[in-house]
Amino acid sequence: MSDFDYDLFVIGGGSGGVRAARVAAAGGAKVALAEESRLGGTCVIRGCVPKKLMVFASSYREGFSEARAYGWDVQDGEFHWPVFQKHLHEELNRLEGVYRKLLDGSGVEIFDSRATVAGAHTVSVDGQEKTAKHILVATGGRPTRPDMPNADLGIVSDDLFDLDALPETLLVIGGGYIACEFACIMAGLGVKVTQYYRGAQILRGFDDEARGLIAEMMQEQGIDLHLGTNIHEMAPAGADHEPSGTASDAAMGASAQSSGDLLPKGGNGGPIWVKSTTGQEHVFDKVLFATGRTPNTEGMGLEDVGVTLGRRGEVEVDEYSQTGVPSIYAIGDVTNRVNLTPVAIREGMAFVETVFNGNPTPVDHELIPSAVFTTPEYGTVGLTEEDARDQEPIEVYCTSFRPMQTAFAGKPWRVMMKLIVSKETRKILGCHIVAPAAGEMIQLAGIAVKMGATKEDFDRTVAVHPTMSEEIVTMRDPIRTA
Repeated sequence: MSDFDYDLFVIGGGSGGVRAARVAAAGGAKVALAEESRLGGTCVIRGCVPKKLMVFASSYREGFSEARAYGWDVQDGEFHWPVFQKHLHEELNRLEGVYRKLLDGSGVEIFDSRATVAGAHTVSVDGQEKTAKHILVATGGRPTRPDMPNADLGIVSDDLFDLDALPETLLVIGGGYIACEFACIMAGLGVKVTQYYRGAQILRGFDDEARGLIAEMMQEQGIDLHLGTNIHEMAPAGADHEPSGTASDAAMGASAQSSGDLLPKGGNGGPIWVKSTTGQEHVFDKVLFATGRTPNTEGMGLEDVGVTLGRRGEVEVDEYSQTGVPSIYAIGDVTNRVNLTPVAIREGMAFVETVFNGNPTPVDHELIPSAVFTTPEYGTVGLTEEDARDQEPIEVYCTSFRPMQTAFAGKPWRVMMKLIVSKETRKILGCHIVAPAAGEMIQLAGIAVKMGATKEDFDRTVAVHPTMSEEIVTMRDPIRTA
């Protein structure tokens, strides 16, 4: 008979924690899981899923004019946020129910409460202490606000799905993938979007050529992008805080310009006066902070039992997701390794293999395909050109063009296909696609890159014509070497 209440206690009901709990329970382990918010975690409730549904919603805006170019007699439609929002939350509720049903069906005991670590084998939950042979921390992360006065006036990505109404004007602070995705989404839904980013170019860490093209396309769709710019001050708009000078239409709602009316046009609060580090002053209906995420370890009791936390509060683990306390493991965003839902799920599976199946399985974080759901999308796998040329001699194959579908409709949109090739081994070191549905394309290209395909393997593959993706296998001559 076991000396513990459970073989495994999982803290966190996101995708990684739920998968680990289900698989361990299916193998015969006695498992409990605690989630203080909603089952599904960031991805299902506050991230990937609702964001992608908003991407779909925003993509229809251009469709009306494109349809007319193809002979359809259609008029521009009007987006109704309450209709979409109701359907969105119905879908999220459905998915949460699916997660609960899967856990129940696997025999996992669910605690809809906050749990903390009270010892190497002890969890505190619902005012009780429960013991477990193994504890898995899968508490994810949360968006952060900057440390500045009145930062509470702004919203974060979690708040976007619960707005009472869409704002007329929105300022996005940040230049990472979350900031850029929501800037494109909101612009696609008809919001006048301004974006401040303190760096020289958005999407730091991604391929420079891809970053540049995405920035150009974002500006083409009306996003007022200010690089080398950050927020300096913010306050409730009013008599003491009105913009000095003329704001552009993208920076201030037309009603505020014409009448001085500072009542909000949407959202759950009043308008906000903002002064940038470049001295500009504007009033926005909403300010969205997309300036990073923080691992959810605060108040968890982890350091008290000997678990080491990193500079940003992340749980430090080895290649098997084990902490310095042998009975405690951690997976997903709380470890701040590769913060992607499929990676958290893989880490959860590797944990079960290691701990419950007697098959020590390190997590493979190499050559992970990913997508940024901007307009257009960006799909990437492997090294950027900049990282690759620092590593070894390379050839760069790249093409940028106007795709047939939107070119016919008279749209200025451009796409890009890019391969980074090792001169020595001929292997594809990196693949970068900026195009509609790039996320779908990179999943398939990622298989080839993960298998170690060479440029000649791509060359031998017959093109599918006419498609955008055929360019991946028809680029014969490098545009540069390094």
